[in-house]
Amino acid sequence: MTAANYEQLPADLPVPEDDGAADHLPGLVMPSVPLPATSGSTIDLAQAGRPRAIVYVYPMTGTPGVPLLEGWDQIPGARGCTPESMGFRDRYEELTALGAEVFGLSSQDPPDQAEAAARLKLPFPLLSDAGLALAGRLGLPTFEAGDRPRYKRLTLVINGGQIEHVFYPVFPPDKHAAEVLDWLRQAAA
Repeated sequence: MTAANYEQLPADLPVPEDDGAADHLPGLVMPSVPLPATSGSTIDLAQAGRPRAIVYVYPMTGTPGVPLLEGWDQIPGARGCTPESMGFRDRYEELTALGAEVFGLSSQDPPDQAEAAARLKLPFPLLSDAGLALAGRLGLPTFEAGDRPRYKRLTLVINGGQIEHVFYPVFPPDKHAAEVLDWLRQAAA
């Protein structure tokens, strides 16, 4: 596949349904879980977001020239990580103007995250949670694909170390950054 294929969403993607797997998250305190970031540092989301952090969690960013996993487009909510990241990139200045730090997070290894961050020219770090530590500590929803667990797509709004709001399920992913921006504007009003 070419990079252009990853940047476009197929028209017939299945829409994820709200299975209630994130209902318990609002109000929880973010646990201290230091994660490697593409910035070269380690980020602890329990300390991020003063006042707010936006953490969009996604299953897997595709790599140009490497085919997606078998059946990936048929898994509701799996496809669209690159367009979602591009949306947050394109809305980054507006989001930070409203006092939000932005982070992307997946279970991909740091080298995969670094490749995506550089290729997409992201102005914010991507975090690697290869061991799914946050899934274990917070009960974040996951699914199996490619013989390993992956995060389901969701976005956490962290305010002062506590989960203030959760977007779940997220669809379509290419419009999600605008949805988060609208929420932040309403919260600021």
